[in-house]
Amino acid sequence: MSSSPETSNHATTREALLKASTPPSKHLFSTLITANHILHHHNVVDAYGHISVRNPQNPNTFFMSKSLAPALISSRADIEEYHVSDASPVNPNAPKGYQERFIHSEIYKRYSDVHSVVHAHNEAVLPFSIGSVPLKPVYHMAGVIGTHVPVFEISNHYKPSDHLHSFLVNNEHLGAGLAAGFHPTTSQFAKVGGLIKNYITAAASSPPAEPAFPPCPVVLMRGHGFTNVGATIEDAVFRAIFTCKNAQIQATSLLMQSTFNLGAIARQFGAKQESTEQAPQEGIKFLSEREAGDSWTQMQGTVERPWGLWCEEVRSVGLYRNEVRDGSES
Repeated sequence: MSSSPETSNHATTREALLKASTPPSKHLFSTLITANHILHHHNVVDAYGHISVRNPQNPNTFFMSKSLAPALISSRADIEEYHVSDASPVNPNAPKGYQERFIHSEIYKRYSDVHSVVHAHNEAVLPFSIGSVPLKPVYHMAGVIGTHVPVFEISNHYKPSDHLHSFLVNNEHLGAGLAAGFHPTTSQFAKVGGLIKNYITAAASSPPAEPAFPPCPVVLMRGHGFTNVGATIEDAVFRAIFTCKNAQIQATSLLMQSTFNLGAIARQFGAKQESTEQAPQEGIKFLSEREAGDSWTQMQGTVERPWGLWCEEVRSVGLYRNEVRDGSES
């Protein structure tokens, strides 16, 4: 005999309560600690920047370090639990946390399939946040960033209550503005000189239904840095590292191409041609939407390979300690 809807609802409730009452595994905290070390080792973060993970037992909370430099996070005691609803600590006596934890809470609030968030101020990425050159994937490893990388313009989101225009995303409405940038509408893009300049403006009057996982997994932040999301800690770290690598390669390619184009103009000028308008002005080749998507589809199943290498790299460096992994804490 089939169970009644009421019985099924009670069973679902019991299952949810049991899951919520089960503490996350030590493996989760060990992985989060190692992720901080990997991001530092690869120069994605320095003393600033952070990574979080959604609580697998309770999607309404997430874990991230207290206010520490990522390289120095070493134990379960360094990690705090926060509410997704308002970024407040679950423990009312929690030590000082990161001011920008609202980046994480608002993204988790909006996208149910996001389980890890990285925020960083990498110098290779920053130039793409302050000019009109868009960050776009230039090689197969960077398909993970997607073909559209919006730029969050925080000045469009300040309210009179924001006394400091410091670029920090340190309250709910600024976090919500950033989170919206991972799923921008066409009206939220500004066209400059016929090209799309990916600056996120104020929220659209009729925002689209939010997907479980956003179509733009990386958002730059003007004059600040970038934030990216992942389905897992490993995915988020992979995306952060290759966002930075792509920025380095793209910047180098742009410099090389500009030099080549300038040389072509100089040769025509040296040949005393009346006009240099016909000098070849070639650009660099970006991945198409199909190429970027297919590249990430192909690479997604191999993330454990670099992850395994990165874990061993940080394990061999004396600066990094992971007491959860090494069993030195009970």
